[in-house]
Amino acid sequence: MLDEIKLVSCYRTGNQRDDSEELEEWLPNINEGKTKGRRQRGTVEMAERKKVTKRVAKPKEPKPKEPKPKAERKPRAARVSKAKKAKTKTEQQTEDAVLPKPESQQHVTVKEERLSINLSSHNAAVPGDVPHECPSSSQHFPKVKKEEPDDSFTFDEPAQKKQRTTNAAQGRPIKLKSGNSCVEDIEMNWVPIQVLAEKTGVEQWVCANIAKLFQEENTVPFMVRYRKELINHMDADAVRDVQLTLEELRSVAKKSKSVSQTLKKEGVLTSELEMALKNCTTAGDIDHVYAPYKKGSKLSKARRAKELGLEPVALALLQAPQTLDLHSSIQPNTKGISPLHTYNSQPVVTVLVHQRSLLISKPKDIAKFSLYTDFTCDVQRIQHYQMLAINRGENLKILTVKVNIPDWVKNDFCRWCINVRWRPQGFAQPELMTILKNAIEDSYRRFILPFLSRGYRTKLTTSAEKESIAMFVRNLRQRLLMCPVRGRVIMGVDPGFHHGCKIAILSPTSQILHTDVADVACPAKHKEAENLNLIFFPHSCQTIVIGNGKACRETEAFFTDLIKQRFFKPLDVSYCITDEAGASIYSVSPEAVKEMPDMDPNLRSAVSIGRRVQDPLAELIKIDPKHIGIGTYQHDVSQSLLRAALDGVVQECVSFVGVDINICSETLMRHIAGLNAGRARSIMEWKEKNGPFLNREQLKLVKGLGPKSFQQCAGFIRINPETTFYSQWNEGLKVPLKQTAEKKKVKGSGSASNKFNPLDQTCIHPESYSIALRFLSQIGGSLDQMGSAVLRQSIESSVKSRGLDVLAKSLDTTPETLQLIVDGLTQPPGFDIRQDFEQADFKREIVSMNDLHDGMVLTGRVTNTALFGAFVDIGVGRSGLIPKRFITPDKLPVDQRRRSLALGPGERVEVRVMNVDLHRNRITLDLIRVLR
Repeated sequence: MLDEIKLVSCYRTGNQRDDSEELEEWLPNINEGKTKGRRQRGTVEMAERKKVTKRVAKPKEPKPKEPKPKAERKPRAARVSKAKKAKTKTEQQTEDAVLPKPESQQHVTVKEERLSINLSSHNAAVPGDVPHECPSSSQHFPKVKKEEPDDSFTFDEPAQKKQRTTNAAQGRPIKLKSGNSCVEDIEMNWVPIQVLAEKTGVEQWVCANIAKLFQEENTVPFMVRYRKELINHMDADAVRDVQLTLEELRSVAKKSKSVSQTLKKEGVLTSELEMALKNCTTAGDIDHVYAPYKKGSKLSKARRAKELGLEPVALALLQAPQTLDLHSSIQPNTKGISPLHTYNSQPVVTVLVHQRSLLISKPKDIAKFSLYTDFTCDVQRIQHYQMLAINRGENLKILTVKVNIPDWVKNDFCRWCINVRWRPQGFAQPELMTILKNAIEDSYRRFILPFLSRGYRTKLTTSAEKESIAMFVRNLRQRLLMCPVRGRVIMGVDPGFHHGCKIAILSPTSQILHTDVADVACPAKHKEAENLNLIFFPHSCQTIVIGNGKACRETEAFFTDLIKQRFFKPLDVSYCITDEAGASIYSVSPEAVKEMPDMDPNLRSAVSIGRRVQDPLAELIKIDPKHIGIGTYQHDVSQSLLRAALDGVVQECVSFVGVDINICSETLMRHIAGLNAGRARSIMEWKEKNGPFLNREQLKLVKGLGPKSFQQCAGFIRINPETTFYSQWNEGLKVPLKQTAEKKKVKGSGSASNKFNPLDQTCIHPESYSIALRFLSQIGGSLDQMGSAVLRQSIESSVKSRGLDVLAKSLDTTPETLQLIVDGLTQPPGFDIRQDFEQADFKREIVSMNDLHDGMVLTGRVTNTALFGAFVDIGVGRSGLIPKRFITPDKLPVDQRRRSLALGPGERVEVRVMNVDLHRNRITLDLIRVLR
């Protein structure tokens, strides 16, 4: 079996480019003053290619008809000859050096933007005659019209990620007061903030503010909520993208400096080489520049030729070929230049045969990759999930991957090298031109072709990894922000055959009331039902949560029969199915052992399953996000990037929801912005010694919690009067709090009050308390009215009559801060942002796959999303798949149309059954609409 993947790389888009433009592609950029990065130039060139009109090679030939208007062409000028006349001797030597400048490198590395046609369509894509191969100095190269980048968006193929910060409400340039540079550590020839803006699509003033905020050790949640005016209302994902790009630029600068020091020690660092290194904006650019000088097992052919004294011969071939005598350079007793060899440029292809022979020993693994047998796809059309699957198959030695670059790319490159780049400055004999041609073809085969192949693979893999991680982040955020089920006694059930179903009864506050084991698969089911009845009635349990693991369907059928028989009457019992992924791993983790030390691990799983419905956020953060059953190809992406992204979204969710500091666990507390494991432990120790916190100011008394940490975490911490037990603890806390405050005062931090502050249960930051009090004074309100309809009406009337901007100016604050204060004052006590999110679906009857038929319309809930579609639970024990092609913009709400897949876990959808495959246990669904 031949399992070879051919990623067909093609070079053009339709009939848009003539032969003169083809040669222009390989022209080096002789303007050394420009310091634009490769990505900026690639974006501009891509925009030009999208909007440039068709051109032909010869003006006399008729132009093909097309709907677009013809672009005006400027008179041709002999650009090449003028450039050559204007060059100084130093510039000519620099251009002819072995090391290419970054400007010239872009003509090789940016080619993937134009690869869009299959190799078989090459003849149809190249109009006109092929340029002559004879050297010519009178070749004209028309200038490409420059236009603004196209910012259009296509749903099927997501556009490059770009934050539309200019459209944000009230967004305007606001600079930080500090004048110190935030990127002083990046010593390169390009402006860091400018390159950062080009790579991320964010305005420069926003990038400068974000870089400064990170330099001041601000966290992403704090910036997104309390510094909106500085980041122009960007969301957390966009801010993290800027942060990662800034870190990449810093690593590039660090690597450039390290390579320069290495080359300087070796004595090969020149001013041109140092300039080229400082012009690089990516690590790949640095590797490309450093490659000719990197020491390996053997020297490169160019360096060996220089050591043999052949550099003057090569320069003579280019500068004065009529005076060159190759026979005079032959030295019979010197290895390397003794005979006159004939060069054979045929490539070696034996590696593929060896790899295919390995396939015979793994028939089982081959079946998993049957879809990719003899798979061929254009590099611009390959899907992200396909690329990750191909990489996995290659790593398992099952698939052989090859990037096919058309031969005419080599021909155009070689023709440009001979006619333009290294054109001899005099008459050269045919045998000398043959040597030059063979050298260029050899360099293309050994260096350029592998370089292009690696570049395509790296770009495709990087893009696929980023999209996979972004999908993982979206799924995790929606899973964590599912609406909790409050005020219910819940029975968590971990299904099982051999060891029975593990049962845990949880109170409305997630306290463990009872645990047991029931064998619902035994013949005497009525006895198990009687035992369950004895459990339900004492605790008034009316809600059952069943894990979706093994024996789930049997357990569901057991409880459904009891509900239909009204066995639990007068209790109105319902049940739901929840994802139990990661419950078994958590049950044996140190966190679970510490929390439930004397409990069997199987019963801990039942507790975890029940708590996932009571408070998904508080329970799921105890488990590694990679183990909770979301996302795809998580083991095939960069683990460091995945871990950073997941940690960031967990911190974001925990912080934005808010944490009651007096009842939350230490595990939950460590994920608050500004806190870590050590500070969370110190807070828990302070509570054990002094009792619950009475206000946010008391956080300053905790050891290890400095002013910066307090600033970052204070706004996300809640102190509710119901959980502080103020009346019970006040008398006992007076002395220890006073003593602690006095000790803290000696250190210069001041004392903390023992009084409860109503603003501590809102999202208003302590730095804005004085503004909130002045605002209440202006409208005639008080803190006692917080969350009431009277205060809400008064605030709305004031904002409507005077305007938010005018009110903010009168209070000497920003509209963003005032809006946050308005939200905090009008939200009812105990407000939870998750109350508007989806909640678990409870039901009382069961449906099987046999009940489904084509065309049936059902409602379900998205359980997971992948790069190829969304999985939906429709209540039949098996999730159905909505393929990506059925998730179209017209079926989605407006606010979800710009996302790459637009669906996430927890969303309720209406679907139509397209196909039911009972043999393979698969259900294909069509999306009708998203239910809100």
